[in-house]
Amino acid sequence: MTAIPRSIPTWRPRPLVGLRAIARGRTDEPAWVRVAFVGVIALAALLYLWNLAVSGYANTYYSAAALAAGQSWSAFFFGSFDAANFITVDKPPVAIWLMGLSVRVFGLSSWSVLLPQALAGVLTVGVLFAAVRRSFGPVAAVIAGVVMALTPAAVLIFRYNNPDALLTLLLVAGAWTLLRAIEHGRLRWVVLAATCVGFAFLTKYLQAYLVLPGFALVYLVAANTTLRRRLVGLLVAVVTVLVTSGWWVAIVALIPAASRPFIGGSTTGSPLDLIFGYDGLGRIFGDSAGGTGNNAGFGGTAGLLRLFNDAWFGEIAWFIPPALASLGLGLWLRRRAGRTDRALAGYLLWGTWLVTTGLVFSYMSGTVHSYYAVALAPAIAALVGAGVAELWRLRARHWLGGAALGAGFVGTAWFGWQLLSRTPDFAPGVGLVAVALAVVAAVALLLASIPRLRDSLGRLAGAAAALGLCAALLAPTAYAVSTAQTAYSSGDPHPGPGTTNVGFGGGGAGPGGSGGNGTRPALAGTAPTGSPPNAPTGTLGARSGGPGMGSASADSALVSYLAAHRGSATWIVAATSAQEAGPLELATGLPVMAMGGFTGSDPAPTLDQLKAYIASGRLRYVLAGGGNGGGGGPDATASDRTAWVTSACTLVDFGGSGTSTLYDCAGAS
Repeated sequence: MTAIPRSIPTWRPRPLVGLRAIARGRTDEPAWVRVAFVGVIALAALLYLWNLAVSGYANTYYSAAALAAGQSWSAFFFGSFDAANFITVDKPPVAIWLMGLSVRVFGLSSWSVLLPQALAGVLTVGVLFAAVRRSFGPVAAVIAGVVMALTPAAVLIFRYNNPDALLTLLLVAGAWTLLRAIEHGRLRWVVLAATCVGFAFLTKYLQAYLVLPGFALVYLVAANTTLRRRLVGLLVAVVTVLVTSGWWVAIVALIPAASRPFIGGSTTGSPLDLIFGYDGLGRIFGDSAGGTGNNAGFGGTAGLLRLFNDAWFGEIAWFIPPALASLGLGLWLRRRAGRTDRALAGYLLWGTWLVTTGLVFSYMSGTVHSYYAVALAPAIAALVGAGVAELWRLRARHWLGGAALGAGFVGTAWFGWQLLSRTPDFAPGVGLVAVALAVVAAVALLLASIPRLRDSLGRLAGAAAALGLCAALLAPTAYAVSTAQTAYSSGDPHPGPGTTNVGFGGGGAGPGGSGGNGTRPALAGTAPTGSPPNAPTGTLGARSGGPGMGSASADSALVSYLAAHRGSATWIVAATSAQEAGPLELATGLPVMAMGGFTGSDPAPTLDQLKAYIASGRLRYVLAGGGNGGGGGPDATASDRTAWVTSACTLVDFGGSGTSTLYDCAGAS
């Protein structure tokens, strides 16, 4: 008689199997590891998803591009600012793709625009947990996940619609797959790691490559295979990075300029110009490489201690000292380890990530924003987790391990207290409480590490270590909670209390944090028609940008007039920059021409092109004044366009009270 099987195997999609394996861990691990993993993920989800829509459309520059991607597949591919494909944003399009898909599925709202970033944050914490567990064990993984989730820069960016959220996820995924490649020596993991970096490049260009020197070093040193296969693996990785980074750039470069949108941020309309100019080498070297000089107004003066200045400290500085100390300790303890030792590979990976990226951020002289620091958070969190776990194991062999662990808790809590003192009106007394708790924990750890008391006070040592960790986390947690409760706008947001956003691209929060009325705009491949959705009407206390910012909400009279008088025009109006165009586009759901791109300084359109658009009937109305437009490009400056519009077009009284001036250019010569 044939035996009846007790269960029938069921097929599960491979990604789901992989996620389940990450959560389950190895079979030889205790049950608490899975519980801890779920707890860390729940913490990240709470911080990143709770009250997510408080910032409304957040950065309207990218929100408008998300709307365009949700309306037109062509705009989706190029990462265009408007559905009619006049100009792209000044970044590659992958982050826009995720937001555009969300808008297509859920309709336009602040929630649908910000959701992809929040989910990217939760995934980042989960993948980092898995990566750290492979190298340093589950205790280090739990600590790393908590530190990552609570880092103020992470809380800010994973609740915001700048591309850094997806960039961070892709780089952490690349690190995890690299560790798999090192362990197994298989080329498929090398290819996957390189692919993650390639798509990170298509998220934020050259910043993605900052991890490559460390990735190459780790694979060459620690991969569990022969030297010949390691060299072959590096060659395969180089080819894969070039292909996955360059395919979109190559396609766009091969399309004639007249058949695609102008590449925002470039001087020639070429993506290569943007990569090696404003968005690439220009960020690092400033004016000498097509950048915009030393922007001390954003990130402070360049130098070794930049990450600790008033612009950066709230983002990332809290755990830099213990992370560096952990790196030094780990490399010393593993100095005699074998070449393929997992922990040594982990220290090399996260250490090179932290040092390379940190030095570049510290010394780059072009435009640098402090929220870039989120890219440092995974390396810092991994090293902190590794250091605590290392000292805990050392404590079991020598009392100096317990003493060093306690001293680390006290030092980190004290450093957090000093950073909190820069905003003295915020959470007074928290820093002092943190130091007091850390001292208690340190004393208990020291007593429990004395050889003759070690066995009898074993439970006390565990409780003391948990207390010390909580004390070290107290100061950054206060900043993280404040950040999660705050509405932000602008292109240069800062986490925590008592800070201001100085920068560009500001947006406003709508009623209840929702942009628009929750209705879904037309999502056809052409420009939408019909009545506009309701515009956001307030800022909910959003921290908007400084002078020169775009409006937090569009002028309702202007919105109504433009929607009612659009006629057959492709763009309802041409604005002086994307900062002025963004709120109008989001308020109406219709394409707005952002002359000059982000700041109004791109050489598009030329004066002749503007006249041609008007003569063909694709554009009728032009806004002059009230925007952030700067100087134009070499072919046509913003002042040239303004001079012609004000002399050849008719002033329109649309009944608004704003600073913008509307001109009707129909029939202008």
